[in-house]
Amino acid sequence: MHNPWKGKSLLSLADHSPEDIRYLLDLSHAVKREKRGGLVSRRFEGKTIALIFEKRSTRTRCAFETAFGEEGGHPVFLSTQDIQLGAKESIEDTARVLGRMFDAIEFRGFKQETVEALARYSGVPVYNGLTDIDHPTQVLADLMTVEEEFGRLKGEKLVFVGDGRNNVARALMIGCAKMGVDYFVVSPNSLFPDGEILARCRAFAEASGAKIALSEDPEEGLPGAGAVYTDVWVSMGEEAKSGERMRLLAPYQVNAALMGKTGRADTIFLHCLPAVKGNEVTAEVIDGPASRAWVEAENRKHTIKALMVASLSLPTS
Repeated sequence: MHNPWKGKSLLSLADHSPEDIRYLLDLSHAVKREKRGGLVSRRFEGKTIALIFEKRSTRTRCAFETAFGEEGGHPVFLSTQDIQLGAKESIEDTARVLGRMFDAIEFRGFKQETVEALARYSGVPVYNGLTDIDHPTQVLADLMTVEEEFGRLKGEKLVFVGDGRNNVARALMIGCAKMGVDYFVVSPNSLFPDGEILARCRAFAEASGAKIALSEDPEEGLPGAGAVYTDVWVSMGEEAKSGERMRLLAPYQVNAALMGKTGRADTIFLHCLPAVKGNEVTAEVIDGPASRAWVEAENRKHTIKALMVASLSLPTS
């Protein structure tokens, strides 16, 4: 099978075709089966990856480090306290240096422009581990989890409840629109996604057959949802808005009553984590039988491994 990812970066799923995303999802399922079956490979032996983190992380850091390390590669963690990224040295120059020392680069931080510059000047695959406007590796895991649960993506309905303009909500809209998943944002009008991302995703959705819709009313948005997704009410870097966000989003807490509005007994709950139990979701839901948040967290590792295997063009069993 042709590998469309050879030497490629993942900065946003918007840059890639549904067929490209399908390739990664199929490979993700395959590497998860390998892991569960106890198969040990050394596909990254002799290779190195630079992991650049401006923001703290649990799942992204652990997924990249363990996925690369257990395949025999050497991941090197670099915080902004460790390197000169954008300080005494330009991002472009840092990229040029890292590209000559490493086989790949991961970046988790603030500006999308930073990860784009790393890809432009390094000459090696670059992976977006999160920026203020996108989170593509998270969405690969989300799509994988939905597909594991329902056996399909196209025609399913995912509803994001909460801050509809944050990076996860935006990235989910892109991924769902590309892959034919109906995507509904339920949030206050003031937190609807912006017109530019909506227009882009509606064009993707037209090609895939997906529907994209917005509503302030959970009664309108929830019916028929196979997956209900939420995220923290206050994103990293917006802590000053905490009080305002909690007042605005309190009616959008994902609790048992809200989950019941889907009208489906098989609806699952998703969360990118970390979660603030009692704010955006109750413990009853995230720790309950509908939750797939922990499977979703594990799938970060499998999808990230698949991405690296594909882009570094390594054989799979």
